[in-house]
Amino acid sequence: MTTRLVQINMKARNDSALGAFWAEALGWGISSEGPGVTNLEPEGFVYPDPVAVCIDIVVSPEPKTVKNRVHVDLATTSAAHHAELVGRLRELGATLADVGQGDVPWTVMADPEGNEFCVLDWRDPVQDTGPIATVVVDCADPRGMARFWGEATDWTVHKVTDQNAVLRSAKGVGPYLQFLRTPDVKTGWNRVHLDVRPYPGDDLEAEAARLRALGATAVDLEQEVPWKVLADPEGNEFCLLTPA
Repeated sequence: MTTRLVQINMKARNDSALGAFWAEALGWGISSEGPGVTNLEPEGFVYPDPVAVCIDIVVSPEPKTVKNRVHVDLATTSAAHHAELVGRLRELGATLADVGQGDVPWTVMADPEGNEFCVLDWRDPVQDTGPIATVVVDCADPRGMARFWGEATDWTVHKVTDQNAVLRSAKGVGPYLQFLRTPDVKTGWNRVHLDVRPYPGDDLEAEAARLRALGATAVDLEQEVPWKVLADPEGNEFCLLTPA
């Protein structure tokens, strides 16, 4: 048994408005599985497929108060593309953001609801990822996170240092998943989190037990849902969806 990263879940005060921003930003299609939920995926995409990590935007009344511990990095292919993308994102409603990054070759921005993201330097060696180059998770211990997530999913660990760890789908397609060491301490629920899904035929309860044995903990939502909510060894919530 194993899982694979299939989407990120993002909370929003206005899911449809934020979904419209990200659909334009990524050039993806937009749909809704129900009130208060906006789903984004590439046009013609057959879910799930490691070629893309989709985005689910879910309405929430809770305000954003701290820097998100999960964000996306957008890929660029040239200096001109980088400048064009930053300009287009600002026209769509994004703003430049300062998270203490200092003088860096990439551009830090925030979407219309304040969710941080980066437009990467075009010289960064990422290829064939699609518009999302990397899904980044802040952490205290990249090595520990690589051990957990490398066993929790079937993604391949490409790099591990004291500063960051990088994984990617075993099929060598789609975005990277990076665990980046930061001094920030997690406070409250993550407004952006990862969703993983077992393969068809696997057992949800057995997979949840396997993840707990690896170091995950169960999170009680105090409501009945068809999926499992867990937290990784650093307390980052994630959803274990039903097999598909």
